[in-house]
Amino acid sequence: MEIPGTSANDSAPTVLGATGGASGFQSVDQGQFLDLFVAQLRNQDPINPVKNEDFVAQLATFSQLDQLKQMNDNIVAQIALGQSNALLAQLTGSSDLIGKQVTWTDPSTGFETTGQVERVKILDGLAVLRISGQDVPLANVTEVLGAESADESTAA
Repeated sequence: MEIPGTSANDSAPTVLGATGGASGFQSVDQGQFLDLFVAQLRNQDPINPVKNEDFVAQLATFSQLDQLKQMNDNIVAQIALGQSNALLAQLTGSSDLIGKQVTWTDPSTGFETTGQVERVKILDGLAVLRISGQDVPLANVTEVLGAESADESTAA
């Protein structure tokens, strides 16, 4: 006699009620695992019951998986925080350039151009300077001349 959900042809996503995703499995929390565990205990073959060691191994494996998931969630949060801090550092550091003369390389022509930084913004995760009405990525800046350099060059 075959019990539904126990044959070799039944897939794990069907048993777990998965709806898809990258790996095809839905996340199983501790409560769902314990429900499955109790159902397994109730429905085991009384003539050939599952050994205690097997149950302990299942619990240990689930515990390890749960801890790995928590660690992964923490790492993802740390990465997001690091990216946010990096953007803030770019913005803060770039704001010191406002009012200064800088030289940058135009990626389309390869020529260097000099102009005064008017403002700084973050665009697509990168610091972008507004120089003489043109948006220039911070990475294209090759030299910072300072505000005095512009005044001295116009006075001479």
